[in-house]
Amino acid sequence: MPKTAPLRTRRGQLAEPMASLGELLRQWLPRQRWFAGKDRPVAELGLLSMTELFPGCLHLLVHTGQGAVPSPGGAPGAGDCYQLLLGVREQPVPRLGRAVIGQVQDGPLAGRTVYDALHDPRTAQLLLERLRHPGKAGPLRFEADPARPVPGHLAPRLLDAEQSNSSLIYGDEFILKLFRRIQPGVNPDLEVPDALARQGCGRVPAPVAWMRTTHPYQATLGVLQPFLHGASDGWTLSLNALAAGDEFTVQAHELGQAMGDVHLALASAFPVGAPGENGRTAAAMTERLTAAAHCVPALQPFVPGLRAAFAALSTCDSGPPAQRIHGDLHLGQVLRAGRDWFVIDFEGEPSRPLAERRSAHSPVRDIAGMLRSFDYAARQRRPWRPEWARRCREAFCAGYAARAGWDPRKKHGLLRAYETDRAVYEVLYEARHRPDWLPVPMAAIERLAVRGD
Repeated sequence: MPKTAPLRTRRGQLAEPMASLGELLRQWLPRQRWFAGKDRPVAELGLLSMTELFPGCLHLLVHTGQGAVPSPGGAPGAGDCYQLLLGVREQPVPRLGRAVIGQVQDGPLAGRTVYDALHDPRTAQLLLERLRHPGKAGPLRFEADPARPVPGHLAPRLLDAEQSNSSLIYGDEFILKLFRRIQPGVNPDLEVPDALARQGCGRVPAPVAWMRTTHPYQATLGVLQPFLHGASDGWTLSLNALAAGDEFTVQAHELGQAMGDVHLALASAFPVGAPGENGRTAAAMTERLTAAAHCVPALQPFVPGLRAAFAALSTCDSGPPAQRIHGDLHLGQVLRAGRDWFVIDFEGEPSRPLAERRSAHSPVRDIAGMLRSFDYAARQRRPWRPEWARRCREAFCAGYAARAGWDPRKKHGLLRAYETDRAVYEVLYEARHRPDWLPVPMAAIERLAVRGD
């Protein structure tokens, strides 16, 4: 294995790498799936924290954005913070070709090859060892649940799926999710599964180890959980059912039961608020609609009908109390292993502020997200099967009602408003990122604006 010279100055301090890495990272970051600022160049790039995690491997928290870069040790300013694990070698390694960021031209790392270290099996193995043996590395903290030991020597592989984070699978037994966009505070994908495990809820894999930082602020960096080997996600299963001409109602009903179980456990694990203030919620939904219609002209003819859906919310039954929810529920966030459904990825929508993702919301928001997901699945094959989607929606709600003790279908105005709000979000997302998919939420917009069923 090629050796890497120590990345240190004569005084034993880590060398400032940004003079060497700045230009490479400016070009590399916008090409990454997890980078949120793809629509603008990296105008500002600064170092918030750097730790030599292993010889030849740097752990960095970097600040990107349009505003001023915070000074070392200072509070982060406007913009985003990203977690990077960078390998540094004197000689290129052919097997890491796709992970290579580039060769440094100048500065303290001049002449060395820099790459995304998560693609390096050696780094992945050492990272697992850090998690297996809790301790510190500079501002980094590696912690574990002593009741859930993790064996060593598990072969790692990087999950090659598009997502907003990066995940490593170890021996098909554990999965390590490393958050890329870092915000101050406890990430819900650690906080919620840990709380649900304490409630005895078996629908969510419990965290066994985690990684956090204390500088430049307290934040969660990654979570290790059991990997459900052989499980299939709900999106894949629903598409397979459609391709085979099969119904999905039994699975949808059981999925509704699972989500009812999870919501009940969440209501026990976290404080429950008062029923939602529908007037304020309707105003916020209307504001989002106005902004989306300004960006997507195709929405404008439907604005009056959609506003009516939100206005009706103001006079609706307030519905169930606000509580902690999943926050980004869809068929891709649930797994079926054997005959059981599991719910994963409690991070919420990564683009939203962490405080918002950790706050209480109406559980109807989660239900609306899943109903929209059935609609998306049904439109992946032609001819479109709206009755398939309708039956799945009905079955899911019936299953949910059997566990939760209240029926979403009997909260028609509330459910319509939340589903409309979700569809408006989808229109804006698809217009910006996947224009070919725009007809999917637009069909829902037309339905919700005209009939609302």
